[in-house]
Amino acid sequence: MDVLGGTWRWLADGANWSGESGVWHRLAEHLLVSGSALLLAAAVALPVGLWLGHVGRGGALAVNLSNAGRAVPVFAVLALFMVSPLRSAGYVPTVVALVLFAVPPLLTNAYTGLRGVDRAVVEAARGMGMSGGQVFLRVELPLARPLVMTGVRTAAVQVVATATIAAMVGQGGLGRIITAGFNTYDTPQVVAGALLVALLALLVEGLLVSADRLLFRRRRIERSTR
Repeated sequence: MDVLGGTWRWLADGANWSGESGVWHRLAEHLLVSGSALLLAAAVALPVGLWLGHVGRGGALAVNLSNAGRAVPVFAVLALFMVSPLRSAGYVPTVVALVLFAVPPLLTNAYTGLRGVDRAVVEAARGMGMSGGQVFLRVELPLARPLVMTGVRTAAVQVVATATIAAMVGQGGLGRIITAGFNTYDTPQVVAGALLVALLALLVEGLLVSADRLLFRRRRIERSTR
Protein backbone atom coordinates (compact mmCIF):
# COMPACT_ATOMS: atom_id res chain seq x y z
CA MET A 1 0.00 0.00 0.00
CA ASP A 2 2.90 2.36 0.68
CA VAL A 3 4.13 1.89 -2.88
CA LEU A 4 0.69 2.60 -4.34
CA GLY A 5 0.28 5.66 -2.15
CA GLY A 6 3.76 6.86 -3.07
CA THR A 7 3.01 6.33 -6.75
CA TRP A 8 -0.16 8.41 -6.49
CA ARG A 9 1.68 11.18 -4.65
CA TRP A 10 4.41 11.19 -7.28
CA LEU A 11 1.87 11.47 -10.09
CA ALA A 12 -0.09 14.16 -8.26
CA ASP A 13 3.00 16.31 -7.69
CA GLY A 14 2.99 19.04 -10.32
CA ALA A 15 6.77 19.41 -10.04
CA ASN A 16 7.18 15.99 -11.61
CA TRP A 17 5.28 17.06 -14.73
CA SER A 18 7.17 20.24 -15.63
CA GLY A 19 10.70 20.96 -16.77
CA GLU A 20 13.04 19.07 -19.08
CA SER A 21 12.90 15.98 -16.88
CA GLY A 22 9.15 16.22 -16.30
CA VAL A 23 6.45 13.90 -17.59
CA TRP A 24 5.22 16.19 -20.37
CA HIS A 25 8.69 16.62 -21.84
CA ARG A 26 9.45 12.90 -21.57
CA LEU A 27 6.07 12.10 -23.12
CA ALA A 28 6.83 14.33 -26.11
CA GLU A 29 10.17 12.57 -26.58
CA HIS A 30 8.50 9.18 -26.30
CA LEU A 31 5.84 10.06 -28.87
CA LEU A 32 8.46 11.46 -31.25
CA VAL A 33 10.55 8.29 -31.18
CA SER A 34 7.58 5.91 -31.26
CA GLY A 35 5.72 7.81 -33.97
CA SER A 36 8.79 8.11 -36.19
CA ALA A 37 9.57 4.41 -35.87
CA LEU A 38 5.98 3.34 -36.55
CA LEU A 39 5.60 5.60 -39.60
CA LEU A 40 8.89 4.41 -41.10
CA ALA A 41 8.06 0.76 -40.44
CA ALA A 42 4.60 1.18 -41.98
CA ALA A 43 6.06 2.96 -45.01
CA VAL A 44 8.37 -0.01 -45.60
CA ALA A 45 6.32 -3.02 -44.51
CA LEU A 46 2.76 -2.21 -45.59
CA PRO A 47 3.42 -1.57 -49.31
CA VAL A 48 5.61 -4.67 -49.52
CA GLY A 49 3.16 -6.88 -47.65
CA LEU A 50 0.13 -5.63 -49.59
CA TRP A 51 1.85 -5.97 -52.95
CA LEU A 52 3.11 -9.49 -52.22
CA GLY A 53 -0.35 -10.45 -51.01
CA HIS A 54 -1.89 -9.04 -54.17
CA VAL A 55 0.43 -10.83 -56.59
CA GLY A 56 0.64 -13.96 -54.43
CA ARG A 57 4.37 -14.54 -54.98
CA GLY A 58 7.36 -14.36 -52.64
CA GLY A 59 5.25 -13.53 -49.63
CA ALA A 60 6.06 -16.62 -47.59
CA LEU A 61 9.80 -15.95 -47.86
CA ALA A 62 9.39 -12.28 -46.92
CA VAL A 63 7.19 -13.13 -43.94
CA ASN A 64 9.63 -15.77 -42.71
CA LEU A 65 12.55 -13.38 -43.01
CA SER A 66 10.70 -10.63 -41.16
CA ASN A 67 9.59 -13.04 -38.43
CA ALA A 68 13.18 -14.10 -37.96
CA GLY A 69 13.83 -10.54 -36.83
CA ARG A 70 11.58 -11.13 -33.82
CA ALA A 71 14.19 -13.48 -32.41
CA VAL A 72 16.73 -10.65 -32.23
CA PRO A 73 16.47 -8.64 -28.97
CA VAL A 74 15.81 -4.97 -29.65
CA PHE A 75 18.23 -3.92 -26.93
CA ALA A 76 20.98 -6.00 -28.56
CA VAL A 77 20.35 -4.22 -31.88
CA LEU A 78 20.42 -0.86 -30.12
CA ALA A 79 23.65 -1.78 -28.33
CA LEU A 80 25.27 -2.63 -31.67
CA PHE A 81 24.22 0.72 -33.10
CA MET A 82 25.61 2.53 -30.06
CA VAL A 83 29.11 1.18 -30.74
CA SER A 84 28.86 2.05 -34.42
CA PRO A 85 29.34 5.46 -36.11
CA LEU A 86 25.61 6.08 -35.53
CA ARG A 87 26.11 6.42 -31.78
CA SER A 88 26.28 10.22 -32.11
CA ALA A 89 23.19 10.43 -34.34
CA GLY A 90 20.70 11.21 -31.57
CA TYR A 91 17.56 9.10 -31.68
CA VAL A 92 18.43 7.48 -35.01
CA PRO A 93 19.74 4.20 -33.48
CA THR A 94 16.64 3.83 -31.31
CA VAL A 95 14.30 4.57 -34.21
CA VAL A 96 16.09 2.09 -36.48
CA ALA A 97 15.96 -0.62 -33.80
CA LEU A 98 12.25 -0.02 -33.26
CA VAL A 99 11.58 -0.08 -37.00
CA LEU A 100 13.16 -3.53 -37.21
CA PHE A 101 10.94 -4.58 -34.31
CA ALA A 102 7.74 -3.18 -35.87
CA VAL A 103 8.16 -4.54 -39.40
CA PRO A 104 7.21 -8.23 -38.70
CA PRO A 105 3.62 -7.69 -37.48
CA LEU A 106 2.96 -5.07 -40.16
CA LEU A 107 4.31 -7.15 -43.02
CA THR A 108 2.84 -10.44 -41.83
CA ASN A 109 -0.67 -9.10 -41.28
CA ALA A 110 -0.70 -7.16 -44.54
CA TYR A 111 0.34 -10.21 -46.55
CA THR A 112 -1.93 -12.61 -44.66
CA GLY A 113 -4.86 -10.23 -44.92
CA LEU A 114 -4.58 -9.93 -48.70
CA ARG A 115 -4.06 -13.66 -49.23
CA GLY A 116 -7.00 -14.42 -46.95
CA VAL A 117 -9.47 -12.68 -49.24
CA ASP A 118 -11.82 -15.17 -50.86
CA ARG A 119 -10.41 -15.95 -54.31
CA ALA A 120 -13.92 -16.44 -55.66
CA VAL A 121 -14.71 -12.83 -54.84
CA VAL A 122 -11.52 -11.67 -56.53
CA GLU A 123 -12.22 -13.70 -59.66
CA ALA A 124 -15.78 -12.38 -59.75
CA ALA A 125 -14.46 -8.81 -59.63
CA ARG A 126 -12.07 -9.54 -62.47
CA GLY A 127 -14.90 -11.14 -64.41
CA MET A 128 -16.79 -7.86 -64.10
CA GLY A 129 -13.96 -6.16 -65.96
CA MET A 130 -12.07 -4.63 -63.05
CA SER A 131 -8.38 -3.99 -63.57
CA GLY A 132 -5.74 -5.26 -61.15
CA GLY A 133 -5.60 -1.89 -59.40
CA GLN A 134 -9.38 -1.71 -59.07
CA VAL A 135 -9.54 -5.22 -57.64
CA PHE A 136 -6.89 -4.29 -55.11
CA LEU A 137 -8.49 -1.00 -54.03
CA ARG A 138 -12.17 -1.93 -54.18
CA VAL A 139 -12.16 -5.61 -53.22
CA GLU A 140 -8.97 -6.94 -51.64
CA LEU A 141 -7.96 -3.98 -49.49
CA PRO A 142 -11.40 -3.38 -47.90
CA LEU A 143 -11.79 -7.07 -47.08
CA ALA A 144 -8.24 -7.29 -45.70
CA ARG A 145 -8.58 -4.09 -43.65
CA PRO A 146 -9.43 -5.72 -40.28
CA LEU A 147 -6.33 -7.91 -40.27
CA VAL A 148 -4.11 -5.14 -41.62
CA MET A 149 -5.28 -2.77 -38.89
CA THR A 150 -4.70 -5.46 -36.28
CA GLY A 151 -1.07 -5.54 -37.42
CA VAL A 152 -0.86 -1.76 -37.17
CA ARG A 153 -2.27 -1.76 -33.64
CA THR A 154 0.03 -4.59 -32.56
CA ALA A 155 3.08 -2.82 -33.94
CA ALA A 156 2.05 0.50 -32.37
CA VAL A 157 1.59 -0.98 -28.90
CA GLN A 158 4.85 -2.91 -29.13
CA VAL A 159 6.78 0.16 -30.26
CA VAL A 160 5.33 2.40 -27.54
CA ALA A 161 6.15 -0.17 -24.87
CA THR A 162 9.62 -0.95 -26.21
CA ALA A 163 10.64 2.69 -26.77
CA THR A 164 11.51 2.80 -23.07
CA ILE A 165 14.83 1.15 -24.00
CA ALA A 166 16.01 4.55 -25.25
CA ALA A 167 16.65 5.42 -21.61
CA MET A 168 19.09 2.53 -21.30
CA VAL A 169 21.52 4.37 -23.59
CA GLY A 170 20.96 7.80 -22.07
CA GLN A 171 18.27 9.05 -24.44
CA GLY A 172 14.86 10.49 -23.59
CA GLY A 173 11.33 9.19 -23.32
CA LEU A 174 9.21 7.91 -20.46
CA GLY A 175 11.84 5.28 -19.81
CA ARG A 176 14.01 7.99 -18.24
CA ILE A 177 11.47 8.28 -15.43
CA ILE A 178 11.85 4.58 -14.73
CA THR A 179 15.65 4.55 -14.87
CA ALA A 180 15.84 7.66 -12.69
CA GLY A 181 13.70 5.88 -10.13
CA PHE A 182 15.98 2.86 -10.20
CA ASN A 183 19.06 5.06 -9.78
CA THR A 184 17.61 6.73 -6.67
CA TYR A 185 15.92 3.59 -5.30
CA ASP A 186 12.58 5.38 -5.65
CA THR A 187 10.11 2.52 -6.17
CA PRO A 188 7.02 4.75 -6.47
CA GLN A 189 8.69 6.66 -9.30
CA VAL A 190 9.54 3.40 -11.08
CA VAL A 191 5.93 2.23 -10.77
CA ALA A 192 4.65 5.63 -11.90
CA GLY A 193 6.84 5.53 -15.00
CA ALA A 194 5.75 2.00 -15.87
CA LEU A 195 2.11 3.00 -15.35
CA LEU A 196 2.49 5.97 -17.68
CA VAL A 197 3.95 3.76 -20.41
CA ALA A 198 1.14 1.22 -20.00
CA LEU A 199 -1.53 3.92 -20.13
CA LEU A 200 0.05 5.46 -23.22
CA ALA A 201 0.08 2.08 -24.98
CA LEU A 202 -3.59 1.53 -24.13
CA LEU A 203 -4.47 5.05 -25.28
CA VAL A 204 -2.67 4.57 -28.61
CA GLU A 205 -4.49 1.30 -29.25
CA GLY A 206 -7.83 2.88 -28.33
CA LEU A 207 -7.25 5.80 -30.68
CA LEU A 208 -6.33 3.49 -33.56
CA VAL A 209 -9.44 1.36 -32.97
CA SER A 210 -11.63 4.47 -32.88
CA ALA A 211 -10.03 5.95 -35.99
CA ASP A 212 -10.47 2.68 -37.88
CA ARG A 213 -14.15 2.43 -36.93
CA LEU A 214 -14.85 6.06 -37.86
CA LEU A 215 -13.11 5.71 -41.21
CA PHE A 216 -14.93 2.46 -41.98
CA ARG A 217 -18.28 3.98 -41.00
CA ARG A 218 -17.63 7.06 -43.14
CA ARG A 219 -16.77 4.94 -46.19
CA ARG A 220 -19.86 2.79 -45.66
CA ILE A 221 -22.05 5.92 -45.52
CA GLU A 222 -20.43 7.30 -48.67
CA ARG A 223 -21.09 4.06 -50.53
CA SER A 224 -24.69 3.94 -49.38
CA THR A 225 -25.35 7.47 -50.67
CA ARG A 226 -23.99 6.81 -54.13
